[in-house]
Parts: sequence; structure tokens; C-alpha cells
Amino acid sequence: MERVFSRLADVQDDIPHGALLLRRPGGWWLSSRLIAHGGRGDYCHAMMAAWTGGELRCLHTQEFRGGREDSLADLVKRAPGKIDVFAPNTELFRSYRPLLAVAAMREIVGHRYGWWAVLRVSLSHLAVIRLFVPTVTDDKANGRYPPHCSGAISRACTAGGVDPVLRLPAYLTEPGDLARSHLFSEYLFTLVP
Repeated sequence: MERVFSRLADVQDDIPHGALLLRRPGGWWLSSRLIAHGGRGDYCHAMMAAWTGGELRCLHTQEFRGGREDSLADLVKRAPGKIDVFAPNTELFRSYRPLLAVAAMREIVGHRYGWWAVLRVSLSHLAVIRLFVPTVTDDKANGRYPPHCSGAISRACTAGGVDPVLRLPAYLTEPGDLARSHLFSEYLFTLVP
């Protein structure tokens, strides 16, 4: 995928409600690089765009901070050239309702971060563990624990009418899985301030 860098101020109106925002690793954080590499992709964090009162916001859950709603402009300033925007493919998935997905994402705001889910995803990558733990393919097996970033997106999209990653429960969904999802197959651009 060839990246197209676009100023947020110029393309803001082209970002649909419920768009997927995927962040690439950057800086000195080793954990973000491990997440991207472990998830077989380029991304370390998943978020959802939401229009609120004429302002473009970002809904996500973040380590040590939990469920949050932030200004997308502020996030782009902190991570220029690191946030890719993907539009939901509502032509292919006519049953998908972005309004319902965004409403489900709003429900995580103020809640704890899903450390248990991160541990389960991490353990699923260890070769020895994989020999003794059966593969989980039940989409509805999302557990009762708070979600991590991509797990929250997966749950929200499912609430919006479409499971973005079939045969993978939300708690095992990683940012790289969402990048490969047919629901978000339309890459729009990469944001810069």
C-alpha cells in the first residue's frame, strides 16, 4: 500500500463517522514495535473516528489510561505521519451501521484498559503455549473483561452489525488483523498536522 500523506485540516471532512484509525509505531517505545511485529502488521494501536458537535474526535482505549475520547487533531500533532485512516466499506457490508459502532465505542470511555486481553493475545504467540492451548475461533467468545484497543474496535463493529475479523474473538483481535479486514479495506490517507 502506497501511503498518501494529507494534512488533517485539508481532509478532515473526508473522514467518515466510524472510520478506523490505525497508528504505526514511532519513537523509542519498544512495546509498540512488539505489538506491530507480533500482530503480523504495521500497526500498534487501533482507534475509531467520531464526529461530535462538528469536531472530529478519536475513541479508543489506551494502556494506563483506559477508555478515552480525544481530539484527533491533538493525536495527529503528537504522532505526525503515523495515523492511517480506513473507511468502512458500507457498499460491501450494507448491514454495517457506523452510528451503532460509534455508540458502542463511546461505552468504553471511562472504563479500564484490557490488560487481561493483552496477556491472552501475547500468550497466544508463544510457540510452547500454542501447543497446549486450543485455537479459539468462536466470534462470540469475547469474555467479560475490559477490551484492549483492537478488541474494543472489534466489539464495536460487531455491535454495528459486522464482525470485522471472522473466526477470531474480539479479545484476540490485533491492530494488524483490523488492517487486513474486508470491512476496512479502503485506505484513505495518512494524517499529518
